[in-house]
Amino acid sequence: MKKTLAGDFLIYDKSSNTYRTNPEQLVRDDVEKHYWKHVMQTVLKDWRLYIMLIPMILVFLFWRYFPMYELLGCFKVSDEVKPVAEQFFSGFSYFKRLLFSGDGLSTEFWRALRNTFLLSFYGLLFGFPVPIILALFFNEIKSNILRSVYQVLTYLPKFISTVVMTSLVTMLVKQGSLTSNIGILSQALLGMGAISEEVANAGLLNNPSFFRAIYNISGIWETAGYDSIVFFAAIIAISPTSYEAAQIDGANKMAQMRYVVLPAILSTVVIMLITRIGSLLQIGYEKVLLLYNPSTYVTADVVSTFAQRYGLGSSSAQGLASAAEMMSNVIGMMLVIGANTIARKASDVSLY
Repeated sequence: MKKTLAGDFLIYDKSSNTYRTNPEQLVRDDVEKHYWKHVMQTVLKDWRLYIMLIPMILVFLFWRYFPMYELLGCFKVSDEVKPVAEQFFSGFSYFKRLLFSGDGLSTEFWRALRNTFLLSFYGLLFGFPVPIILALFFNEIKSNILRSVYQVLTYLPKFISTVVMTSLVTMLVKQGSLTSNIGILSQALLGMGAISEEVANAGLLNNPSFFRAIYNISGIWETAGYDSIVFFAAIIAISPTSYEAAQIDGANKMAQMRYVVLPAILSTVVIMLITRIGSLLQIGYEKVLLLYNPSTYVTADVVSTFAQRYGLGSSSAQGLASAAEMMSNVIGMMLVIGANTIARKASDVSLY
């Protein structure tokens, strides 16, 4: 700890042979004394901006912070449906039952946790590079009109509702024409010999082996274009002089991408990767619920759908559902912290 000296606050005046307060310290004291006054002046000066923040603050309060009170249901139990405040404290009984009971419930939870991780991991492995590649391609298109058309076409799937998107996927793999119940995609795979006629007739969505591929490919088609916006914004911020210097050194397009573009957007890539790693166990139940069925539970059932099924039951089942969701959230937080620490040590770029 730094030792505080009198000279930090007082200076010696030779003319009067006395000590007086350091002028810099007087300024610091004045700032500390009128700190809240300056804050209020800043708020009043930019009051329009702070009014615009109110809706977002309310959204976070009602949909992020107030629901945290219901997390107490993970540690309480009741034989009938009661408010959380009136239930009895039961410790970690729900967590023990999910993890170590060894019955069918525990088996279903571990299966859902495994499926959640695998679906997210495959999506990260195959889906994360696609927006970066799209952004690189957009940057090489010289015509602004043509680039805008391509970007809009890749952004559009993001604005299609989940119900419509899953219906399209179902029609591609299941419902074809009026005379055939095999979708266009299933017919193409059947023609190439990738699947048997029995699998095509049964439907790819009824086969557990194809669910993860269908889920992730449709997810890449839906979000790749929209996610490329962040990377494209980072690319267009690169100074043109960097490209000119690379061209003088004899770098072609591929060399410019490797030695100019990719290093320049590395910080953006790392930050986006950390956020994706943090959501490895955060798969929404809507899309999975619309695509899966009991025959594909072995590869399709995830933590959110597991919690949705059990959360609609009795009070004790709701506690199990809350415990399952809380465990996935805690693991996601640990993944964010771990990925951020590794990124900070490896590349000096981190989220915080």
